[in-house]
Amino acid sequence: MPANDLQGLIAWLKTNPDKALAGTAGAGSPQHVFGLLFQNITGTRFGFVHYRGGAPAMQDLVAERIDLIIADSVTALSQIRGGTIKAYAVTSNTRMPAALDIPTVNEAGLPAFHTSVWTGVWALKGTPTPVIGKINAAIVKSLADPTLRARIEQIGPVVVGREEQTPEALGALQKAEIAKWWPIIKAAGIKAE
Repeated sequence: MPANDLQGLIAWLKTNPDKALAGTAGAGSPQHVFGLLFQNITGTRFGFVHYRGGAPAMQDLVAERIDLIIADSVTALSQIRGGTIKAYAVTSNTRMPAALDIPTVNEAGLPAFHTSVWTGVWALKGTPTPVIGKINAAIVKSLADPTLRARIEQIGPVVVGREEQTPEALGALQKAEIAKWWPIIKAAGIKAE
């Protein structure tokens, strides 16, 4: 892509509708849905190429078979650090500790485009509350370990604060994410297969 910043990318996409291809980790994947949101917010149009995971999509971006990707940090950071791909922005409110030189979408001029891929630990419905409490306590203890936390953040993900490491916080996040993304998924006609 000829653009060197996010606003330049948006301008190029607007003047070249349907000429770019964006890779995704599969139809209906977060990257696909994030791409749809990006198009809605920016008024741009580009095609999607769905892969069986983020790594094959990243390989094709590096090989210049596709033009862009909205990738998670684990998949993208080594390529960014190696100089094989450009990073336009991170989609969080704060800069990523593992890549402080990459601006946030707010700083890059697209404050409505906040996305994240997050990880939670789930148990079967009906799991006794004391068991869930023990599992949660073990996870919280592990995430408090400075060595583990540093290693996780070195590869990109940000460990949320202690107040967000509860079953209640995870449930609230899940509900908020469903409310945010369901209208986009429904409007695009994405169905589980």
